[in-house]
Amino acid sequence: MSIAPTPVVIPLHCLRNGETAAVAAICGDAAHVHRLRELGLQDGQEIEMLQAGSPCIIRLGGHRLCFRCDDVTSVLVRTGSTG
Repeated sequence: MSIAPTPVVIPLHCLRNGETAAVAAICGDAAHVHRLRELGLQDGQEIEMLQAGSPCIIRLGGHRLCFRCDDVTSVLVRTGSTG
């Protein structure tokens, strides 16, 4: 019997290269949250960290997005629940 990993919520910038996670929440002022949501960062959306650091590159759907560290510190992701 295998035990599924317990989901953990962490800031997006804490993911390592190749890790996947699901968007859990976006915090911050309304304009910033709106901009990130328009780019596709919706709750539950699966992402993959392609290149950690600043700038970081993530895969979201079929797209690659590049962000400065300041842009993603407010994005919380749930690890251990995708795959």
